[in-house]
Amino acid sequence: MKKKTIKLSLLAVAVTAAFPMQSAHSQVNDATANSGQLQAVIVTGARRSENIKEVPQSISTFNPETLDTLSASGQDIRALSGRVPSLNIESDFGRTFPRFYIRGLGNTDFDLNASQPVGLVYDDVVQESPMLKGFPVFDIEQVEVLRGPQGTLFGRNSPAGVMKFDSVKPGKRFEGYANVGIGNNGAVNVEAAVNSPMGPDWSMRAAVLMQRANDRVHNPLPDATKDLEGYDDKAVRIQAAYKNGGFNGLFNVHGRDYKGTATTFRANIIKRGTNELVDGFDASYYPTDGYNSQTLQSSGASARLRWDLDGYTVHSITAYDTAKFYSRGDVDGGFGSRFGGKPDGPSYPGQPSLIPFDAQTADGMPNLKQTTQEFRVQSTTKDALQWIGGLYYFNETLQVDSFNYDTFAPGDPQNGYAVQHQDTTSWAAFGSLNYAVTPDLKIRGGLRYTDDKKKFDASRDASAAFTKLAPITANPEATDWSWDLGANYTLSKDVSVFTRVATGYRAPSIQGRILFADTISQATAEKALSFEAGFKADVLDKTARISGTVFSYTVKDLQLTAGSGAVNQNRLVNAKEAVGQGFELDAQAIIARDWKTSIGLSYNDTEIKDATLFVSPCGNANFQFLQANTGCTVTSKPGPVAGTVLIGGNPLPRAPKWVANWTLKYTTSVGNGDLYVLTDWAYKDEYNMFLYEAKEYRAKRSLEGGLRVGYSWADGRYEVAVYGRNITNQQQVVAAIDFDNLTGILNEPRSYGVQFKASF
Repeated sequence: MKKKTIKLSLLAVAVTAAFPMQSAHSQVNDATANSGQLQAVIVTGARRSENIKEVPQSISTFNPETLDTLSASGQDIRALSGRVPSLNIESDFGRTFPRFYIRGLGNTDFDLNASQPVGLVYDDVVQESPMLKGFPVFDIEQVEVLRGPQGTLFGRNSPAGVMKFDSVKPGKRFEGYANVGIGNNGAVNVEAAVNSPMGPDWSMRAAVLMQRANDRVHNPLPDATKDLEGYDDKAVRIQAAYKNGGFNGLFNVHGRDYKGTATTFRANIIKRGTNELVDGFDASYYPTDGYNSQTLQSSGASARLRWDLDGYTVHSITAYDTAKFYSRGDVDGGFGSRFGGKPDGPSYPGQPSLIPFDAQTADGMPNLKQTTQEFRVQSTTKDALQWIGGLYYFNETLQVDSFNYDTFAPGDPQNGYAVQHQDTTSWAAFGSLNYAVTPDLKIRGGLRYTDDKKKFDASRDASAAFTKLAPITANPEATDWSWDLGANYTLSKDVSVFTRVATGYRAPSIQGRILFADTISQATAEKALSFEAGFKADVLDKTARISGTVFSYTVKDLQLTAGSGAVNQNRLVNAKEAVGQGFELDAQAIIARDWKTSIGLSYNDTEIKDATLFVSPCGNANFQFLQANTGCTVTSKPGPVAGTVLIGGNPLPRAPKWVANWTLKYTTSVGNGDLYVLTDWAYKDEYNMFLYEAKEYRAKRSLEGGLRVGYSWADGRYEVAVYGRNITNQQQVVAAIDFDNLTGILNEPRSYGVQFKASF
């Protein structure tokens, strides 16, 4: 055994040396003050509290310190993107409507009715709608990223994986904190929480978040929104915990109120034939002839009840969430219209503009209601066999409004309206067994039956610009058996290996954006099959930890979102098959008494396996008769229909092959406190923005870093720090609108500021 330990220790040292760039996610500050060792990481992704080494699947976690570091500048949930292996998060809407990708699997659909293959679970409640998935991250105990299908214990559309957020629960001590930050661009970030016992049986915890920033982009044109990209975001969570004998209750109410502007779509900023920004580009300058605004209000409540009985527990989780959303923007990203006879722009040196038509639209969700109920029974004995069984119910009703505006009429009046309604009902029965064959070998398996039904209708009103369209209806249904089987073998008290095979399922989807089309599209259910194997080890006397996973998956009938080419429209298609394979590597280490580091690396090789599937590429390439040498440079092979291209053999969109992250922290005693310096870096490989390939829509490789210098004293009760995010001020196009004039979306600019935190 000593020889094996030496080999693993050398492996940990080699990994740490080999990858000098990586993650801010890991437990870089998990060392106990007394032992100088890394603490055990406890996860609950299998509905039990378990040491991460005993769970037969690939998992990464974010701890509170890491979350504080990444969100110092007031950034939203997208700050977690790339901070653990195989995770990408992006949005075409800004601080709302995040889109999640794990191992390359995600969904680029921008419709408010879009579904995603990555599940998000907040305090044990599935958040299905994109409008709920962006709830701010504050007063969080831990975030778990569960990779691979999670179709057994989490039954709502999670064939790619699950992100699980657990907020800090009420405790029996009177305590709390206040964290105040002030940054450039008028940024103010305030997070605070108070925990208070309320007698022998009750305790309460209240947490608030307030984030705001000034507009940082100016529009010089009249009759449009003048200043953009500022925001005012507020959220609150109040929890009450009750415990008496064998009964536990945890009650949660929460809400969010966001006001700001939508993403600024910037026309003509990609240099034709490349993926570089045009010469003369200025991020603070944004000439547009449209209006821009965005609001989101959401609220919810849940009751998590538990009865501790002889040898088993009974759980009930009841939740209700609602949201209202509105977002308006100038989608063409510029001004004017060739077809409308209006001078267009903006132009840049060597790249004249072409805006064929104006596109000023809005989407709203005046009504979203989600109700969920779970009943679960699970064993609590120390027997070799452990079990879980339960029932799950989900209902969602929503309305989506789509508006068009006449940019060239006084006041930009509305001249088009379409509406969607959808009612989704799903129920499931599930079970899971864990069996210790020997003290060192444990196997687990799960099974879930899911039944999904949707009722959908969409219609369009008549106007000066649009004809009336009578209601179009759809009622897709599907059922599925999902299962998984895994094994974990303990080689020593510090080293384990695992393997897992799992299936996942995503219900049928509907794309009903009929403002610019007369038909809807549907995608049938997709099903995933995944294999993975790996190891998890504590080495060097628990001063270092390393885990690694290799994986391979196949998705049948993969749901994809294709643009229409020349119109602001999406449609759903099913690819016959998509495959992915790769590896993930996570490592954390205490290098010396004052130095800690973490490293993460992943490789995701994805491919669409459908030789006959074709889509429409960027629309502006069709307008050469208006202006020569315009539009994007498509490199995909022509399709069977004129103006289309084949996408078989292409990688999945927004799926970088390589993702890496690295952190390094130095801490030393100064006076009566501790001085620390922390740097974190995240790298993403290049990726396709769309299903097809084009030179302009291949995102560049990116490397973004952060720096934090702080001082804490009074046993950590007080802390002051200065921070910088994207410290090299890297600026590049990370997403695009492809139907009009090389319109791009930028990454977050450099931010910096100071923070003060006081705890009691």
